[in-house]
Amino acid sequence: MAECGRKALSLLEAARSRYESLQISDDVFGESGDDSSDNPFYSTSGDSDSDNCIAEVGEEEQPLHHHQKQCDKESRHIGGAGGGITGGSGAGPPGSLSRKQAEEEGWTESLQDVTVPSYKETYGPAQKMSATATALDFFQLFVPDNCIQNMVTQTNMYAKKFQERFGSDEGWRPVTAQEMKAFLGFVTSTSVHRCESVLSIWSSGFFSNRSIALKMSQSRFEKILKYFHIVAFRPSQGSNQGLYKIQPFLDSLQQSFSCTFRPSQTQVLHEPLIDEDPVFITTCTERELRKRKKRKFSLWVRQCTSTGFICQISVHLKEGQGTDGLATLKNKPQLHSLVAKQLCQNISGKNTIIFTGPSITSLSLFSEFSKQDIYCCGLLSTRKSDCTGLPQSMLVCGSTPAQRGQSRVMMKGSMSLIGWYNKGHFRFLTNAYSPTKQGIIIKRKSGEIPCPLAVEAFAAHLSYICKYDDKYSKYFIFHKPNKTWQQVFWLTISIAINNAYILYKMSDAYAVKRYSRAQFGERLVRELLDLDDCSPTQ
Repeated sequence: MAECGRKALSLLEAARSRYESLQISDDVFGESGDDSSDNPFYSTSGDSDSDNCIAEVGEEEQPLHHHQKQCDKESRHIGGAGGGITGGSGAGPPGSLSRKQAEEEGWTESLQDVTVPSYKETYGPAQKMSATATALDFFQLFVPDNCIQNMVTQTNMYAKKFQERFGSDEGWRPVTAQEMKAFLGFVTSTSVHRCESVLSIWSSGFFSNRSIALKMSQSRFEKILKYFHIVAFRPSQGSNQGLYKIQPFLDSLQQSFSCTFRPSQTQVLHEPLIDEDPVFITTCTERELRKRKKRKFSLWVRQCTSTGFICQISVHLKEGQGTDGLATLKNKPQLHSLVAKQLCQNISGKNTIIFTGPSITSLSLFSEFSKQDIYCCGLLSTRKSDCTGLPQSMLVCGSTPAQRGQSRVMMKGSMSLIGWYNKGHFRFLTNAYSPTKQGIIIKRKSGEIPCPLAVEAFAAHLSYICKYDDKYSKYFIFHKPNKTWQQVFWLTISIAINNAYILYKMSDAYAVKRYSRAQFGERLVRELLDLDDCSPTQ
């Protein structure tokens, strides 16, 4: 028994050491808890464009260990008994190359070392915050006073126009900046106190909160909610854009993300959990799930894998004729390629390493990025990925049984196509990690599983992002508006609060107060409401 304990401890120490070598910082979150490491690209909606993944059956994993991901449901199918790691003779996916074509295109099993140049940026907060900085100070790095004042102006303009058309509203008076902050605070409190409806604050039920309900009457809150706007009227130019009511705020938020934080060299492109809180999903009934309206938009992010900070967002409507609509690109490979290019337009020339899911991974995109000094490591799926230009022999399974940890690699220039077996077949495309270097996946029960370094790096960085998703869900605003632009607004506010907490954890202010994530959220709510006692509940 003692021997088993020492072995488990040594594996844990080895995992932590390798995490440090891959520049992953577990200290930013600062809190223990369950994580969703089984799903690096998970989303709870049935129509989500994210790359759903499932974990290995029967494997108990430590939070700090490298997680081997069984991504894409087809992996279960192709990973059955009898499948070999060597190339098969069956027909490959559309656009893939026969053995002869692959040789003519320069694909070879002769491997050469690949080195990524040093990162040309220093990562971390772009400005120093004082030790006395408050939660509101960090939040207003992203939603400053002038942004809130614009909400006040646009809301009052919309209320005036609305009443001119439909009749006066005797209960209405122009909203002030202080009231608008309180309005944001009330809605944000739904994430802190985990209540489904913001109106529960004024109720007599379980989610009532008299400590903040006295700051504003329910009727006044409902009036502001009725007329709340970011852009009151359709602009004369670009009027066909479905996101016009939220676009100025998204532009401002994006600029603030870029100005306040410099990400690490390793970043990931993905669609984060945004539909529901995981706890709600596991406790609600099937009928309640069916009643939920499906999102009419998709949101992708570029995210720092060392801290969880979301550096850039890209929002698109799922229906629409404008440039922000996905109708013309739906179910086509260029959709995710377009999203990836938008998310990476500001990082060229910095030697950034980008991790991607199957829907983004493609040879043409990675080759285009390499010309911009952007290096990539992506999971490949024969069903979801654009496999154009890749050897068929690497994409189909042969008849020779494969052993766990067995791998095969082919190269074209600096690009490596990796096939790796671990209770299923996994394929990776990368020019960010040398195919000649080996790594390991560490399991609590299985011990060390050999793999190419690219596989280890992908598993490590993506499992860390899963931990971020669980922490981020603590700031998920539960308010469920019907209008799409408002859904986008409150989602991005949730992201802004989470980014604010990450900056707080990396500042001198954290050394003074050391607020937990929940305490930081509660403090922010009280500061937005301008309550005298801003100390969080212990």
